[in-house]
Amino acid sequence: MDLGFLLHTLTPSWNSVYLLAGFFTYLAIAGSILAGKLVPGVVLSDGTRLHYHCNGLLSLLLLVALLGIGAKMDFVSPTAISDRGLELLSTTFIFSFLVTLVLYFSGSKSQSKGSSLKPHVSGNLIHDWWFGIQLNPQFMGIDLKFFFVRAGMMGWLLINLSVFMRSIQDGTLSQSMILYQLFCTLYILDYFVHEEYMTSTWDIIAERLGFMLVFGDLVWIPFTFSIQGWWLLRNKVELPMAAAVANCFVFLIGYMVFRGANKQKHMFKRNPKAPIWGKPPKVIGGKLLASGYWGVARHCNYLGDLLLALSFSLPCGISSPIPYFYPIYLLILLIWRERRDEARCAEKYREIWAEYRKLVPWRILPYVY
Repeated sequence: MDLGFLLHTLTPSWNSVYLLAGFFTYLAIAGSILAGKLVPGVVLSDGTRLHYHCNGLLSLLLLVALLGIGAKMDFVSPTAISDRGLELLSTTFIFSFLVTLVLYFSGSKSQSKGSSLKPHVSGNLIHDWWFGIQLNPQFMGIDLKFFFVRAGMMGWLLINLSVFMRSIQDGTLSQSMILYQLFCTLYILDYFVHEEYMTSTWDIIAERLGFMLVFGDLVWIPFTFSIQGWWLLRNKVELPMAAAVANCFVFLIGYMVFRGANKQKHMFKRNPKAPIWGKPPKVIGGKLLASGYWGVARHCNYLGDLLLALSFSLPCGISSPIPYFYPIYLLILLIWRERRDEARCAEKYREIWAEYRKLVPWRILPYVY
């Protein structure tokens, strides 16, 4: 691939703009009108709390059904996304950049004193643009942070499905592609089944909405998490049966740890007395859960996330490091995030956090880190 061809494929087109605009428009409408559970968010520092309309699973299933019908009737091409992968990437990047500029300048003018819309301006433009200055900015009644997370996860699945259809049309469908698609689809569907758990994650309750989150949600998640599918589209891999079975075990263990830890945290925040693994929870200082997965490691959910990321790459074999970009990147990201979390928790909980660290000495992987 020469530089000229690469630049040409990266150049946004009106088709990619229409695809992206149509996707966002559908999500905005479906998210507003489809039935779903109304979930209260955590109580913010000013005593208020947002409510989230968790209808992501229904929105996703309806979207896939509509696209399937459209493809059957030749209204849309099932490979439209895979045929325009790089130009969609550049179009989404430009959109992310522009929307965060709007978020910065509109947020700077906010006069709100509430926790959600109060501007936090450090005076460093790059810092404020990158990390954001408002916690929960909205547009036409839509919580943008929750909206962008949903868009990123759905976009990941749509890219995968388009790549899957391209592999069928090209006659390159393999066991490895099927395993990769199966693991990712189960993970994404599970995410939307438990979408309400997202409302108690650090990104939602603490991170302000700036380029870091918008780019991460709209560009990084769908376009880098799908690298394995793109790679398998051009490289045929045949795994031994033992390797395929082992891959399934890695996925299942990762899912058990990831989902179990996040569920325990979410349920604890809703009901601090709810049993953990059939026993009353052990709580440090009345605030920090030290039972279940959270008594094994202080960020045990990150371990599950890493195992899942590894399971998405293992179907590609070990002939190239390219399909392992996602788990390697995620390892670096989660260690960096874990360090930030530790610093914030140490400042917030002080003596309670020190006691928790003594009781649970391991950060992510017991006896290793």
